[in-house]
Amino acid sequence: MRLDRYLAARTGLTRSESRKAIAKGRVAVEGAVCRKADTQVPEDAAILLDGAPLAGAYRKFVYLMLNKPAGVVSASRDKRDTTVVDLAATAYPRRALFPAGRLDKTSTGFVLLTDDGALAHDLLSPAHHVAKEYLVTLDTPLTGAMQAGFAAGVTLADGRRLAPAEVGPAGADPCVVRVTLRQGVYHQIKRMFGVFGAGVNALHRLSIGGVALDPALAPGQWRELTAEELALLQGRAR
Repeated sequence: MRLDRYLAARTGLTRSESRKAIAKGRVAVEGAVCRKADTQVPEDAAILLDGAPLAGAYRKFVYLMLNKPAGVVSASRDKRDTTVVDLAATAYPRRALFPAGRLDKTSTGFVLLTDDGALAHDLLSPAHHVAKEYLVTLDTPLTGAMQAGFAAGVTLADGRRLAPAEVGPAGADPCVVRVTLRQGVYHQIKRMFGVFGAGVNALHRLSIGGVALDPALAPGQWRELTAEELALLQGRAR
């Protein structure tokens, strides 16, 4: 990685400030002052800024589990509304975070924030069939026709045939169900139930790829994935 980019990722400096610090001789790489911002350095390089080692370990990517509240937009930026990235941005000022998959503005639950584009692509790719589980509240009770239709693969109103999915009761309330999908289509769950004349009153994502939303996270809160959770997602995305 370029030295200026590495420095910015490890400190509170911007790329421009990093380049200026390097040009002024404030940065040493492996014991020698380096004044070239484009110098390539390995992740485990011994780098000093003003004679002091950089704090913490360098991480190529960040992976966050966020409990999305209703009213927040699943986007990196928005001119009008608060985004899921806004909720964590101050803690990662030099990271280009984005949501790996989206939830509607009114929906809640697990959103994965990361800057790892390759993993996000694999998690969202239909070829990998990564399961996502949802708790859904309907305006009418679940029926056998809905269950059979989901299992067979719902054909949407526009003629698109979807992959098989799973739906079943989530408890005693016949209007509250669990849905498992292995593909992602715009407003998919609402459109699927719409085929059967049912409306969705609430939708909450419970898990992605077998990693469940931490119940200790209140709406709007987030935490980094554990090593075990990340390994599980990486394994499911292969």
